[in-house]
Amino acid sequence: MTVLIAGCGDLGTEVGLRLVALGQHVVGLRRQAGVLPAALNGQSVDLAVQRPVVPPDTDIVIVAIAAGNPDPQVYRAAYVTGLANLLDALDDARVTPRRFLLVSSTAVYDVNDGSDVDELTPATAATGTDAILLEAEELLHSRIPAAVVLRLAGIYGPGRERLIGQVRSGRAAVSARTRLTNRIHRDDAAAAIVHLVLGTAEPEPLYLGVDSAPVPSVEVLDFLAAELGLPQPEITETGGTRGGDKRLSNRRLLETGFTLAYPSYREGYRAVLAGDGVRHP
Repeated sequence: MTVLIAGCGDLGTEVGLRLVALGQHVVGLRRQAGVLPAALNGQSVDLAVQRPVVPPDTDIVIVAIAAGNPDPQVYRAAYVTGLANLLDALDDARVTPRRFLLVSSTAVYDVNDGSDVDELTPATAATGTDAILLEAEELLHSRIPAAVVLRLAGIYGPGRERLIGQVRSGRAAVSARTRLTNRIHRDDAAAAIVHLVLGTAEPEPLYLGVDSAPVPSVEVLDFLAAELGLPQPEITETGGTRGGDKRLSNRRLLETGFTLAYPSYREGYRAVLAGDGVRHP
């Protein structure tokens, strides 16, 4: 049986390597498959304009597409057109996967009052790239009703060190000092995907992928400064609303038996600062 991963960037590749370590045969789709690790069977395809070749024994499909930039046209081509081409390719091959998981984003919740958000909270994205993500989710569930959507919060980890860079520069920009932020370590995001496609017998149609510590970003910046032995950075408030102000819940995900390796930014960023980019199958 084959696991087909559409979108083998940093996250998709990490998922693929974890699956291979568990004995799975993985085919990874990306524009230039030659850059993939040898353990993954790569297929070069631009899903925005092409349909991939679907192996006839495809049992699991994971979509972890990342748009190249925040332009709405680029988002639509990647998330909606790309997904449609993949779904059409499955139909053409007469393949019905046992499990289909789409990686989406918690940005679809336009909540800015610091309130609690879980899977029962209505997604309120109405315009822009967040609305395009929601459109992709709706497209998937209209074609494959039993599919799973995993909405991830802000991913950090090896190679995703924006806040560390700000602390080292001595200056940081935040939307507002009191605004709550939510995140998940890259390794936990990958582990959650593997868990939902292999370790959950009857998954729900929607999960939030987030750690257990929503906090204002200034708290994370202060923590990083202390860990690095540097002064607290000079904070500039931008007044932006991107990402919202909300307290995301991971209760549904944890109730499946999933355990976070990094339940808060403290454990996660300590691992990043220590250079612990190893994979944890």
